Amino acid sequence: MASDHVQCESKPRPPVFDRVGENLYRHRSSGTYYALLKRADKQFRRSLKTQDRKLALRRLADLRGKIGALSTSEDGRLPWKTIAAKWLDTVRHTMKPSSIQRRQSCIDNMVQYFGETPIRNLKPADCDAWLQGRGATISASSFAHELGTLNSVFGFAIKRGLLLFNPASHIERKKFEKNEIQVPSREQFKKLIMAMRDADGTFGTQGKGSDAADFVELLAYSGCRQAEASSLRWSDANLKEGVLMVNGTKSQSSERQIPMTGALSELLVRLRADRNPKGNDFISQIKDAKKSLSTTCRKLGLPHFTHHDFRHFFATTCIESGVDIPTVSRWLGHKDGGALAMRVYGHLRAQHSFGMAKKVSFD
Repeated sequence: MASDHVQCESKPRPPVFDRVGENLYRHRSSGTYYALLKRADKQFRRSLKTQDRKLALRRLADLRGKIGALSTSEDGRLPWKTIAAKWLDTVRHTMKPSSIQRRQSCIDNMVQYFGETPIRNLKPADCDAWLQGRGATISASSFAHELGTLNSVFGFAIKRGLLLFNPASHIERKKFEKNEIQVPSREQFKKLIMAMRDADGTFGTQGKGSDAADFVELLAYSGCRQAEASSLRWSDANLKEGVLMVNGTKSQSSERQIPMTGALSELLVRLRADRNPKGNDFISQIKDAKKSLSTTCRKLGLPHFTHHDFRHFFATTCIESGVDIPTVSRWLGHKDGGALAMRVYGHLRAQHSFGMAKKVSFD
């Protein structure tokens, strides 16, 4: 009679470490060195990621220093959201209001992943949960802002001895996909402006079709950003000298004087005659033309042009008219000597490119 027997699955053996020095251990199988240190009520075991004893000792000494700098106060038990708020308070004076608002928004968006967890208990796995959860659903730009905020909060905690390492250090930024800029042709631009003016007073426009057309023309003839154009006052426009003072929105250094194009001068002369404004009045009656632009582009079957596309229109038109890129770059408020403009506008339109080729002669 055959005897019954039970085949037991063998459990994996736990790793074996040999103590080879003070706070220094060696994995018996791989030969990799590990550190084992204590600070207050917490134990730290870290791989020194080397099989070389001398290198392991140097890394152990560095680790001792970092752990020795850890605070033994109760601040390490504070939740992540509290440390994040403390960090923001320390850098608030270095930021513009819009930047503060953006950082606060980033913190609010990450609270569900890190908020209530004590800062010292956060691990790379917690950061991976944010990466796989929220990080996978947001744009590269939003991801970069949130990751930057997260790294800043952890860096703040490390400097104050609340954290040993940055648990998000392994996370890389998303690759930004370079979107091809869309620039309206001169014909499309003319049709767009005419259609916006023709729609003035129709249902849903609140009589702002002409104001929207004026605003788009102001963008197209000056190269200003939307916020720059909407903040222009009549005192910024010297029609006699043909100069426009633009108060930059990117930084203090982006403030600039630009010579008026003929089209910009004609637009401003017409608007001043129509309105008889005071020097402190805004040149534009509106802050943006989004609704009118969207509606008119849809009706004409045009691409969905944005405010920024007319800044591209200005730059491209200037370059196609023979203005060199460094000069256009200065008019746009760039401070890099034209490097960015060369990358963005170096392609130009095929029609212009072929037209220039016809001028080349080897006779």
